[in-house]
Amino acid sequence: MVELDIISIVRSAGLMVQMVMLLLLFFSITSWSIILIKYRYIKRAYKESAIFTDIFWESRDLAVAFKEAKELQGSPIARIFRIGYLELKRLRESGVSMTSEEEAPTLSGRFNGLDNVKRSLNRAINTEVTRMTQMIPFLATTGNTTPFIGLFGTVWGIMNAFHGIGLQKSASLAVVAPGISEALVATAAGLAVAIPAVIAFNYFMQKIKVIESELESFSADFLNIIERDIR
Repeated sequence: MVELDIISIVRSAGLMVQMVMLLLLFFSITSWSIILIKYRYIKRAYKESAIFTDIFWESRDLAVAFKEAKELQGSPIARIFRIGYLELKRLRESGVSMTSEEEAPTLSGRFNGLDNVKRSLNRAINTEVTRMTQMIPFLATTGNTTPFIGLFGTVWGIMNAFHGIGLQKSASLAVVAPGISEALVATAAGLAVAIPAVIAFNYFMQKIKVIESELESFSADFLNIIERDIR
């Protein structure tokens, strides 16, 4: 079996190459853990955000939408709506009316209240984007560094091969093969760790950009609804 051959090559490799392989194993386990965690997180975010968006536009009462939003804990859109709604409620309770000119002391007071809601939504969007991108930079680090870590193992394996030639004073395959095998395994391992990390990084960043765009679009629509009510 090929797997058994690889394992035996790693076991018979020098200490430095084994350390390189252990480091690559750490990067691999960590990056795949992040990939699985983020895939589930973003998949849930897409699903629940689509559900909440339908509920929001079908609801005629923001209080009803707020109640439904509390049930969709995995939706970034639902979370920013809850923050905006609570800020709106706080302003109303503090005496800054957002719905009627008769209740508000001045026109500027109403629009100052609208600016407060807008700032709360912008902060919430930034928080959501930060939350979604957590740990993802590690994938970029993995994709950028592991090929060079593998290359280091490759260079070290070739050095061992030449060292063996010098000790044995022979360039036969039996002398050269172990060092070359170490070099090839380290190269392959570095690429095997880097390629999935790069693919996952690009995939997640594209998905996060889509969600960020949807958050900004929803925020603008929510502010338009509030602004329309205060006129």
